[in-house]
Amino acid sequence: MNFFRGVMGGQAAGPQPSGAETIQKLCDRVASSTLLEDRRDAVRALKSLSKKYRMEVGTQAMDHLINILQTDRSDSEILGYALDTLYNIICNDEEEEQDESEDENAQKQADDLGVQFTDTFIQDPEHVTLLLTLLEEFDFHVRWPGVKLLTALLKNQGVQVQGIILVSPMGVSRLMDLLADSREVIRNDGLLLLQQLTKSNAAIQKIVAFENAFERLLDIITEEGSSDGGIVVEDCLLLLLNLLKNNSSNQNFFKEGSYIQRMKPWFEVGDDNSGWSAQKVTNLHLMLQLVRVMVSPVNSPGATASCQKSMYQCGLLQQLCTILMATGVPADILTETINTVSEVIRGSQVNQDYFASVNAPSNPPRPAIVVLLMSMVNERQPFVLRCAVLYCFQCFLYKNQKGQGEIVATLLPSTIDANSISAGQLLCGGLFSADSLSNWCAAVALAHALQDNLTQKEQLLRVQLATSLGKPPVSLLQQCTNILSQGDKIVRRGSKVQTRVGLLMLLCTWISNCPIAVTHFLHNQENVPFLTAQISENLGEDERLVQGLCALLLGICIYYNDNSLENYTKEKLKQLIEKRIGKENFVEKLGFITKHELYSRAAQKPQPVFPSPEQMLFDHEFTKLVKELEGMITKAVHKSSEEEKKEEEVKKTLEQHDNIVTQYKELIREQDAQIQELKEQVSSMASQTEQMQTTITQQVSQIQQHKDQYNILKLKLGKDNQSQGDGSQMNGLQTEELTQLREEMEELRKQHTLLQSQLGDKDALINTLRSEMSQTAEGSAAGSDNTELLKELEALRSQVQSQSAEINQMKTERQELLRRAEAGSSDAAPSSDGSLDAAKMAELESRLAALTTDTERLKGEAKSSSESRAELEQQLASVNSTVAILQTEKAKLQTEVQESKKEQDDLLMLLADQDQKIHSLKQKLKELGETVDDEDDLDARDQTDDDEEEEDDDED
Repeated sequence: MNFFRGVMGGQAAGPQPSGAETIQKLCDRVASSTLLEDRRDAVRALKSLSKKYRMEVGTQAMDHLINILQTDRSDSEILGYALDTLYNIICNDEEEEQDESEDENAQKQADDLGVQFTDTFIQDPEHVTLLLTLLEEFDFHVRWPGVKLLTALLKNQGVQVQGIILVSPMGVSRLMDLLADSREVIRNDGLLLLQQLTKSNAAIQKIVAFENAFERLLDIITEEGSSDGGIVVEDCLLLLLNLLKNNSSNQNFFKEGSYIQRMKPWFEVGDDNSGWSAQKVTNLHLMLQLVRVMVSPVNSPGATASCQKSMYQCGLLQQLCTILMATGVPADILTETINTVSEVIRGSQVNQDYFASVNAPSNPPRPAIVVLLMSMVNERQPFVLRCAVLYCFQCFLYKNQKGQGEIVATLLPSTIDANSISAGQLLCGGLFSADSLSNWCAAVALAHALQDNLTQKEQLLRVQLATSLGKPPVSLLQQCTNILSQGDKIVRRGSKVQTRVGLLMLLCTWISNCPIAVTHFLHNQENVPFLTAQISENLGEDERLVQGLCALLLGICIYYNDNSLENYTKEKLKQLIEKRIGKENFVEKLGFITKHELYSRAAQKPQPVFPSPEQMLFDHEFTKLVKELEGMITKAVHKSSEEEKKEEEVKKTLEQHDNIVTQYKELIREQDAQIQELKEQVSSMASQTEQMQTTITQQVSQIQQHKDQYNILKLKLGKDNQSQGDGSQMNGLQTEELTQLREEMEELRKQHTLLQSQLGDKDALINTLRSEMSQTAEGSAAGSDNTELLKELEALRSQVQSQSAEINQMKTERQELLRRAEAGSSDAAPSSDGSLDAAKMAELESRLAALTTDTERLKGEAKSSSESRAELEQQLASVNSTVAILQTEKAKLQTEVQESKKEQDDLLMLLADQDQKIHSLKQKLKELGETVDDEDDLDARDQTDDDEEEEDDDED
């Protein structure tokens, strides 16, 4: 123990050993001691030396310390010492290193040392697995240093450690348990650990998210006071950003879990917003970034639109607009809020309409758009704030033709209100102000009001400006070109490259895809000479971009020229370029745009982010326009007049082809509709057939009932006739009653004859129905179903025929009964004169009374049978009429289908001929050296040309 006393600070006699020797002895003691206390003291001593002698402890003691972690699991104290020691030798403590030496090389060596020890530790993946197992220990002295050690490993070698944890069973789940620890220091360090763990690893991000991380983190943020919380809230927000940024799966999970609604309380601010702490500013800034991650333009359009809808429905957008219009909000928070609102409304018509309705709390109230534009054109506002306002205005107009029309309308003479400031007045003021940045921002903002909107491009041509007293007003287009061409008369041209670039971008956007605007531009006789002079000059590096934009503007005048001006047709403009500039030189100057270093930076994302105002030259949407037009303008300049004529012929042919294809499409649509109608009719007929089958089944059951009743009557009449034949005498009354019975039987026979005729009619109706259903089955799409129906009808018909035979048999039996009754009456007449005793007379009278009663009952039942037969006949008649109508409609539809098929075959033959002609024309174009565009591009271009021609006709 004297040795440990010396190490721990006691004074020992004799020469003191060096640090390396002491560490060697301590390592030997850790390896060889059998007592746990000795090993614990040795590890404690190594911990105390690990910071001062980092290299020696790391190289000599790491294996022994790992062995302690493996063997002494039962003693939490020695585990804590070992973990602290490993943390000291692996962690790069920047503050301590800066205290020891301010030399950057020394710091770099320290960092390399930490990485080297980390590589040694993770060389065996089981060491990381062992560390994860130790994190399950609840003891504070084990769990806390374990968390810090794993965090240090991730900082030094994040990718390798992430891979080991990812394949470790329940590795991520064990780390997620740290967020539920009741000890805040462990929970907070667990947040830092998860931040390092989730960096740039989508697989781990998904696992952490599905381990209920969102719910836990949002609960911690709420418990800590949301935006008013401390550093813990910041750590939670950083972890949320790691989980959601560029991870569409987690973003969808966050939205589907209704976590967007829980973000709304974060942005509730009071009336007094002065004196915000630095931590609150940081927290709110991260919260705004979290909102932007969910609606970023780089996300898929569907996911972004869904999140934008949720943010509007839960009131988050309204809360952000409240911050936007609040007073006392710090400038950086206001800037980030503007950027956030921009992306929440970008491309969402509902959100854009709401933003247009927001008013600032001023007297009188002004629209939020007007207030923001006032900041944009104010040169005293911070540069980043002006960029944010421009981005907000661009997002408001993105895919928002309604908003574009409202902005342009504020510039038109009929809608200008002299008593209020409008967005159009602010844009014009900024466009012609002395501040070049205001010029550029106003020009880009106005260009976005015209983006992909031909109507507003034509409407803007009506805008008139009063330049000075006593002079007539000039159009906005003319004023822009005057600024470009007159130079020092309006602005100091040499120092206003930014202004001219902005105006040229506005003009290019304005006249592109708008032949009327091109005509107005060329109508000014000074514009074309100015452009050719600018392009042909040899200017400095700063002016090359202006030359490229001038070449682009002149190329647009050629490509979208409708040849309405005789002096500036396509051919004459190309001849002018060839004589004054040269085609190759023109194309080279045009290429200056895309070769500019700031062009690629602006093309990356829609938000205008520039390190300084001088580098604010290109707009994102304009870069897409340049990319679209550069190739087309180059081809248009190099084409000869003959090639253009051939191309026009090809275009006309293609237009005819498109018209034919359109006709075919319409015809196919009509045929599809007809087929659908036929299917519906077949389905209706099938249902009617089922109803007919049900009706026939009911009729069969009724016939069976009448048959049974008839059999009963037949038996009773047979018995009565037999009793009458056995009597040898009858009086005059009996003869009269028998005559009456005979008449009644005759009446019953007539009724049965009528029933037989009705059954014959029914049989004929069923035969007719069978033939009609056979024809329907041949003409309809559902042939198999109709065949089954016909089989069922055939079976029903055979049943009715058998029943008809049975009725005929019953009729024969009735005739036999009638014959017997007549024979009985004739035999009884000669014996009427005989004398019978009173007993037999009474017996005969009783029998006759019973027979009379039975006959009356039979008559009533026969009458009811006749009525039921009449009802059956009516039902069959209605079914017959329905089937006849359906048969007529089927025949008509079949005829129309045959005619449609014939017309379709003829049209297909025409289409084949047209395709062959188009193929031959394309081959000729290829032989002439021309590049033939795809059909989809030609379709879109031809559709655009058709729209332009129609609009030209309307204007004329």
